[in-house]
Amino acid sequence: MNIIRFSDLCAQGKAQGKRVFIRADLNVPLNDAGEITEDTRVRASVPAIEMALQAGAAVMVTSHLGRPTEGEFKPADSLAPVAKRLSELLGREVPLVANWVDGVQVAAGQVVLLENCRVNVGEKKNKPELAQKMAKLCDIFVNDAFGTAHRAEGTTYGIAQFAPIACAGPLLSAEIDAITKALAAPARPLAAIVAGSKVSTKLTILQSLAKNVDQLIVGGGIANTFMLAAGLKIGKSLAEADLVGEAKAVIEAMAARGAEVPIPTDVVTAKTFAADAPATVKKASEVEDDDMILDIGPETAAKLAAQLKQAGTIVWNGPVGVFEFDQFAGGTRTIAAAIAESPAFSIAGGGDTLAAIAKYGIEDKVGYISTGGGAFLEVLEGKTLPAFEILQQRANG
Repeated sequence: MNIIRFSDLCAQGKAQGKRVFIRADLNVPLNDAGEITEDTRVRASVPAIEMALQAGAAVMVTSHLGRPTEGEFKPADSLAPVAKRLSELLGREVPLVANWVDGVQVAAGQVVLLENCRVNVGEKKNKPELAQKMAKLCDIFVNDAFGTAHRAEGTTYGIAQFAPIACAGPLLSAEIDAITKALAAPARPLAAIVAGSKVSTKLTILQSLAKNVDQLIVGGGIANTFMLAAGLKIGKSLAEADLVGEAKAVIEAMAARGAEVPIPTDVVTAKTFAADAPATVKKASEVEDDDMILDIGPETAAKLAAQLKQAGTIVWNGPVGVFEFDQFAGGTRTIAAAIAESPAFSIAGGGDTLAAIAKYGIEDKVGYISTGGGAFLEVLEGKTLPAFEILQQRANG
């Protein structure tokens, strides 16, 4: 993917004394007291900011936070908690600037945080008037927010159209490199794990991957629908019976290429969905009418783990069972360990996947952990993300 990289501009001295506008993803969870409960996104934004400061730039950073109403700023919408955390991480005060669209005072070597960009009228619908005003604030626009790369908004797309230079920050560049490595030019075999409660939410992803991957491992409620498609009974498990035809089509599309969708041979069941529900391991062919399948069984998990250890590339989106309950976590734990031990290049994304990675402590064993949920899914779906599209256009002149 041909894009301009901010790191290259800095290395060439082209950011010295320039006004740099960074669109970061600082959309962090807050508790009722307005305190950040998980700061991964803030920490992930620091390298781009430090890069700009070290290059001698005057630095402006903005992000959305939550779902504010345009033109109606409320205290709950404020990036003040983020400014406080950024100040701690950067070891310098980061002033928070409100009403910034018509002008910002910032000197070379300084950094300011611009208040919640989604409060600005025209941000969500990418109104040209707003985009042009924002573009006048800077010499260089840096998109470093992969989490919003699937949205064509004022600060993710519009400003990139009109800024003198539009480029990708280090976080966005790393996402592009990892995605290219995993999907555009993967080492084979390419294995994809797609799990979740519903086939319907990931049907287009499954269809897209079926044309490219060597193994398509399904888990969660999705696996139950595929078990129905394979002629197995699933009791009262979560599934979408009306999508059995689509699941069969995916299985057949894979088989036609000599690839496969492994169907579980054993499962872990319970009579109720509860943290204290007794778990029973049984053959996939012996599920009873009042059973709920809540995990893949140890035999299935071991087979999948052996395949993952032989893979060249692994794409992981979703835990394969109800891993929040320990008695139904065995499949996800085994898969996580196999990915950690595999020599394959692995890329993982999605909130539940990141929670599983954290639970099993394999952060440093996954090749790349994506910071974007919806954006990551759209990439798997084969879509071109708006943020990538505009940065390529600008790079190609």
